[in-house]
Amino acid sequence: MGIILSRQEAIKIANEEREKGKKIVLANGCFDLIHQGHIVYLREAKKFGDILFVAINSDTSVKRVKGKERPIQGEEERALIVSSIKWVDYVFIFKENNVEKVILEIRPHFHAKGGDYTPDTVPEKDITKKIGAKTVIAGSKKINSSTDIISKILVKYQCDKNET
Repeated sequence: MGIILSRQEAIKIANEEREKGKKIVLANGCFDLIHQGHIVYLREAKKFGDILFVAINSDTSVKRVKGKERPIQGEEERALIVSSIKWVDYVFIFKENNVEKVILEIRPHFHAKGGDYTPDTVPEKDITKKIGAKTVIAGSKKINSSTDIISKILVKYQCDKNET
């Protein structure tokens, strides 16, 4: 089970683990409603190194990125759920819309993105390259998304409500 840290604690631990010769992997995302795609992404990301850090968008960041109705679950709940996934070593929350600053602070050996990206379409690829790290794709094409799940729930709820 992973440990939830402050951002400053995550930076400190990443530095300590790097000094021990451990390969650091950084994954990131909103992780609003955990689904199969998230699990595959994190499982595959862990295979690139020894220590998997997961940076989770803060509630305010999710609102900016996904819209005012999101997130469904708060940042502390999302952090707890992600920390419970067996491949995750450390979880912390970040407030920016992307992880460029986080990459500069954590200095991972690998920055893992999900299968809905290619190495050329990852927004942070230039920052990752700048620090001498590698951008890697973990998992397969997007299997599902929190947005898709929310849409299905809303459709189902409206159908059930209209039948009564």
